Amino acid sequence: MATTTVKAYGTTAPTEDLKPLDIERRAVGADDVKIDITYSGVCHSDIHTARNEWHGSTYPVVPGHEIIGRVVEVGNGVSRHKVGDLVGVGCLVDSCQTCSACEKDLEQFCENGATFTYNSPDKHLEGKQTYGGYSTSVVVDEKFVLRIPENLDEAATAPLLCAGVTTWSPLRHWNVKKGDKVGVVGLGGLGHMGVKFANALGAHVVMITTSPEKGKDAQRLGAHEVLISKDEDDMKKHQNSFDFILNTIPVGHEMDPYLGLLKIDSTMVLVGAVEPLKPFHGGNIIGGRKRIAGSLIGGIKETQEMLDFCGEHNITSDIELINMQDINTAYDRITSNDVKYRFVIDMKSLK
Repeated sequence: MATTTVKAYGTTAPTEDLKPLDIERRAVGADDVKIDITYSGVCHSDIHTARNEWHGSTYPVVPGHEIIGRVVEVGNGVSRHKVGDLVGVGCLVDSCQTCSACEKDLEQFCENGATFTYNSPDKHLEGKQTYGGYSTSVVVDEKFVLRIPENLDEAATAPLLCAGVTTWSPLRHWNVKKGDKVGVVGLGGLGHMGVKFANALGAHVVMITTSPEKGKDAQRLGAHEVLISKDEDDMKKHQNSFDFILNTIPVGHEMDPYLGLLKIDSTMVLVGAVEPLKPFHGGNIIGGRKRIAGSLIGGIKETQEMLDFCGEHNITSDIELINMQDINTAYDRITSNDVKYRFVIDMKSLK
């Protein structure tokens, strides 16, 4: 297949900084959409992959799965998008489309292996892998290209394509509704979106954090109450009172204190800790028929529903805009928890 060379930023080894690279993009096929990338969000997963912290990276790695841009070319079979449309690409660019997961619009759980936006084998270019949004353009199957509401701030919409759907999906799947008491544990890139969504769904939102300072910001974002998890008296006051807890802590941690907050038959969903967890006491879930569950991003249909909801409620991420050349500093700041709440790259700086 014919290819085009485009500018990108990536890394060729786990200990190296990201630097300018030239990468190959496929020619536009019948079902493809070519996107001129305007903004690319920076996710912690980008860092894990660039630094091979999940032990599955193939180099070179070009991260970026929160992509916003304009359609510049479409294949002759494309019906969903046209030149000039504002569109997005999230964590997925392909799946088998035929397994039971894909048939339920859960492409992220494709039984034959979803193709992720970067660091996946590329179905279209033999022997190559996918490269992400830290680049000037991308070619994607139309089924995996999302419509972006034009009323939303373009740059601040980018993180919705990962951080947004990662928190939206569990809130919808576990049917969070008006009047529910919802706890959001951890106020970072994921947690700040969880607060915004739970508030917009009509829930009574409690930010659960170790930091009183973060608590103040949570109220600005839409939390109705703040629970300082280090305060034993405060934790006792909230025992057995939550309908749902969204746990965004990104590392292994003690879960027993949070399980004590759940009502009978309620659920705590983990979306952050993709690593071994500390043991927890079985009695804390047996004693109230409580559930610990997990959730991974969302399928394409659900991601579009989330974007449409954001368009209706004018919800975007709180971001700091950076140039592509500042990405290594941004990575260091993310690992030091020094960002409110997501970095987004202005891709004009690469062009």
